[in-house]
Amino acid sequence: MNEQSTIDVAAGAETIAQKLSGFVEGLQGATIPGAARERARHLILDAVGIALASTQYDFAHRTLSALREFGEGPGEVIGYGARLPLRDAVMMNGFLVHGLDYDDTHTRGVIHATASCFPTAMGMAAAENLSGRDLLTSYIAGMEVATRLGSVAKGGFHQTGFHPTGLVGAFACALIAGKLRGLTAKQLSHAQGIALSMGSGSLEFLQDGAWTKRIHPGWAGVCGITAATLARNGFQGPRETYEGRFGLYASHLGPLLEACDLSIATEGLGEIWEVTQVAVKPLPACHFTHACADSAIALRNEHGLRPEMIEHVRALIPGEVVKTVCEPVRNKQRPQNSYDAQFSIPFAVASGLVHGRFGLSELEPEILNDPETLSIARKVDYEVDPNSAFPKYYSGEVIVKLKDGRELRHREHMNRGASDRPLSSAEIIAKFRENAAMALSASAVDRIEAAVLGLDDGMSARSLSAILAGRG
Repeated sequence: MNEQSTIDVAAGAETIAQKLSGFVEGLQGATIPGAARERARHLILDAVGIALASTQYDFAHRTLSALREFGEGPGEVIGYGARLPLRDAVMMNGFLVHGLDYDDTHTRGVIHATASCFPTAMGMAAAENLSGRDLLTSYIAGMEVATRLGSVAKGGFHQTGFHPTGLVGAFACALIAGKLRGLTAKQLSHAQGIALSMGSGSLEFLQDGAWTKRIHPGWAGVCGITAATLARNGFQGPRETYEGRFGLYASHLGPLLEACDLSIATEGLGEIWEVTQVAVKPLPACHFTHACADSAIALRNEHGLRPEMIEHVRALIPGEVVKTVCEPVRNKQRPQNSYDAQFSIPFAVASGLVHGRFGLSELEPEILNDPETLSIARKVDYEVDPNSAFPKYYSGEVIVKLKDGRELRHREHMNRGASDRPLSSAEIIAKFRENAAMALSASAVDRIEAAVLGLDDGMSARSLSAILAGRG
């Protein structure tokens, strides 16, 4: 590591895990600014809407059927009214939030933190019969940790084939579960060390659109709850969880460790609230595709483009995301299923150019197999963007060469939803209502919206859990 990323962990020095533990143990709701708490409630509302929409898909039904084989329990499953053991319910709820790849992203950390932090906070707070305010405070604590731990790697986890949402999420969930169960700072440090042997998440799904990415955030919650419970009972974990010789970054990043800045893991704790920097997705696909999809839509609308006019298309994207949304090229130009399409620059651009949209309806089989859309996707090549702002923004540019010789281009340097171009609270509510309406009546949608936005107003965690499950 370079000098900036080296942290002294000599005998007696405070480790990253200890600093994070002290922050989480001492965090009180009253010390969190109102703007951060308001944003957190809207992030949770967004997650709930996506979870409800996910209940309408086959992947959710099959996953719930599998988890039901482990028996029933006190945990509530969003939108289904099913009861599962606590950890299985957390896993299922994380799966639902992340199921459509429509959930929020912390841009610098390249992590979908809400998908693991919220289900863990709700499940544990309900199990301990705590308040909605306790739930919200622990959720924010987890978000502050997950986003910083992800940011340390500077996008490196994706380059080595790991998905930080599952990998890093386990540590945040261990702290959430531990805080809600009253663990001491020492126990919280052990919980993080234990989670080091549990967190996981492979990007191999990118090869064929497999479903495995969807389980990563829920599995992070399972790991976190397990680690915290072991620590509560005296189980000991490694001390140098993050900076150690075989700690998180050394074991998962290889030579990219040199680019890390470990100081990011604890900078600004209690002063800078990363939860306010989380980007809410305007499109149901990998955030890396959004700028190019929006650029394609803008070109179509501005110039009245039709498929038969297009000779060739170039998409300029950050070099750090090529492995995720551009390769292997043949797979990306001909997605095998909707999940494959959500991680495809060629398909996102083709959808924008042909249909003027890239929403859930464009991920249905009739569009995935549409000859016109696939014909344009085959004409889309990628180039590394020399002016990329990654990871602050997920920049993108589309350049269309027409058969009449003209060349048209549009650039989205700052992707919609980014921290400096955020969706408003009203826009988040509208997105929630659109998604939730796929599964519920208008009156049920109204009730859930009021419950989530009223988490600070006397709502109990058990009441919220029951309402989201359709029991309350």
